[in-house]
Amino acid sequence: MLMSAAAVLMLLQQAPAEGIDWDAEFGVEEKVRDPETGEFPVDPYTQDNANSGAAPYTSAQLVADFGGREGIRRIAIRTVELSEADPRIAGIFAAHDMVRLKRTLDEQFCYLLGAGCEYSGRDMRTSHAGLGATKADLNALVENLQAAMREEGVPFGAQNRLLAKLAPMSDKVVER
Repeated sequence: MLMSAAAVLMLLQQAPAEGIDWDAEFGVEEKVRDPETGEFPVDPYTQDNANSGAAPYTSAQLVADFGGREGIRRIAIRTVELSEADPRIAGIFAAHDMVRLKRTLDEQFCYLLGAGCEYSGRDMRTSHAGLGATKADLNALVENLQAAMREEGVPFGAQNRLLAKLAPMSDKVVER
């Protein structure tokens, strides 16, 4: 007797066994956020301002042009928000710790602009390893940063000064 294709599929599609922890079975570890910071843990690394990728400016006027410490924070957070919503690059951000990214991007901008912050993130090559970022991806991110700076009212010349610090880092970020 011949079985219909539908009957064969029904036999093959049995309900999964109950009581099996499939994450444990396949070695999937649940990440737990730090209760204080809200960030996922990362492997240990040496924290150093040199990891920011450039030496900082020392201009109080530049810091003021960016709206001070709070303006810099808003720009970093807004850049990440725009990038998460940008269909060109949203996939790069999907599986990453956005809490940590917003904090370390804020620290990086603050440090580079000379606003009195320390940078606690990893170096550029390590923090971007495995993302598969292209030059087009980096250009989209820069467009989002420029939009965030415009929203904050940062003068064009001041925007270019931050971009001038960030641009040489592209060879450590772009992988393909």
